[in-house]
Amino acid sequence: MAAQSKKQNRWVWKVRISGLLRAVIVAILVLIQFLFILYLSVWLREKTIYYYTLVTVASYLVIISLVNDSRSVSYKVSWITIVLLLPVSGHVMYVLWGQSSSYGKVSSEIRRRIGYGYDFCTYSEATMNRYEELYRNQCRIARYLESKHFPLYKNNQLSYYGMGEDAFEAIFEDLKQAKHYIFINFYIVAEGRLWERMHAILKERLAEGVEVRFLYDDFGAMFRTSKYFRDELEEEGIQVRIFNPIHKYTSQLYMNYRSHQKLVIVDGEVAYTGGINLADEYANLITRFGVWKDAAIRVRGEAAWGFAICFLQMWDATEPKTLFSDYLKYRPNAIFAENDTFCQVFTDGPAIRDNSAENVYHQMANTAQKILYIATPYLIIDEKLRDALCFAARSGIDVRIITPGIPDKKMVKILTNYNYGSLLQSGVRIYEYTPGFLHSKIIMNEKSAVVGTINMDYRSFYLHYEDGAMVSEEAFLEAVRADFEKTFAESKEMTYADWLKRPLRWKIVQPLLNLGATLM
Repeated sequence: MAAQSKKQNRWVWKVRISGLLRAVIVAILVLIQFLFILYLSVWLREKTIYYYTLVTVASYLVIISLVNDSRSVSYKVSWITIVLLLPVSGHVMYVLWGQSSSYGKVSSEIRRRIGYGYDFCTYSEATMNRYEELYRNQCRIARYLESKHFPLYKNNQLSYYGMGEDAFEAIFEDLKQAKHYIFINFYIVAEGRLWERMHAILKERLAEGVEVRFLYDDFGAMFRTSKYFRDELEEEGIQVRIFNPIHKYTSQLYMNYRSHQKLVIVDGEVAYTGGINLADEYANLITRFGVWKDAAIRVRGEAAWGFAICFLQMWDATEPKTLFSDYLKYRPNAIFAENDTFCQVFTDGPAIRDNSAENVYHQMANTAQKILYIATPYLIIDEKLRDALCFAARSGIDVRIITPGIPDKKMVKILTNYNYGSLLQSGVRIYEYTPGFLHSKIIMNEKSAVVGTINMDYRSFYLHYEDGAMVSEEAFLEAVRADFEKTFAESKEMTYADWLKRPLRWKIVQPLLNLGATLM
């Protein structure tokens, strides 16, 4: 056993070193670009009048661009600050990262291929009318999402999982029942015990003629999979695609835009999403940052087709030069029992540029009448969402937010804490999950809940491709609320007095970190 453990440890280090080498190479390429930018700045300083004129003109152009941008004021202010503090290099960073049009031809092709999938969405005015009859206050969100090509589905069976290990047990059972196809998309993939169980099932289903498509993000898997991971899977018959290889767009820094989606779809009849990734810590098979708490949703019914469309859109967008997927081939023929369990699947991302995720979160706060519960690992929000939460709390709504007690990123934790102040002052109750790291991404009011991959930060709202499911069904909402109540009991409630007593070094660092909040 000891020899096997040593062998496993050597393999883990080998994989990490391989991933680290790739990251170092890319970092060097990026560093060379920044060094050139810095040199350009020094060179221009020697020509003072030309430098001053150039920087002034560039600053005016940036300000004009930001003033006419549809994004939040705090997002704009952060970029103006960066541009003013870092002449030349700040301007170049804005061109590469800040503009909504900075994704260039790459993003245009992704948008075109995602748009192709919208043609296969199915809408029902009768379903919407029934939803409006039962959930009048929430109907504005549902109609907004339909206007963004995300249909409302009924006739579903929903299951909620408050821990990752429970979700994966259910996923494995459903994968074993696959008859036609399996679609899998994760941000993080790590070889380990969880992957070994899934891999074994996938090979069994392949042997029975089931088609398997496996999509994952390059950055999320870079340090956790072997060099030949993809090649080995393809040799077995699994179709594999890797989203946005980090070395591919270093000249544009497009590598900053990742696919953060998590999807498992079986035959277009059953689908899962949530915060869970395919790594052992998500099922608490290994310990990282204490107890790892995550949430997921299982949908069996008409909405599973919505998840399948999301997967095929990203599958096609990952390799733009390939033929479009045959969507109709994967559309299920199953007839589901009639019921009023509604589910609306939606996505968001930098190429889509609709800010659907942030808008849904904002409207969930606006339409709440009794409660508004939120679970998020990161709390870095703009003034629009902050004001909505504060207004809800001041209106007598029970607004509560849970964040991790043990963080995975210390700087983000410090910035998350900085956002507590105005919320606590307004009556928002904030809890920190003391057993460990809370990775769940949930927002719920008394009529609906959204479970998905969306963190409450700029990266999720502006830089990542995300997905979520808005659901309305009494039993499901009761399960989510019960999990919240259990988690509140396990957490430490923060008070405004506690916040004022935070460490002096935090008070000094937090305003500085907040200047770069849009990049964290």
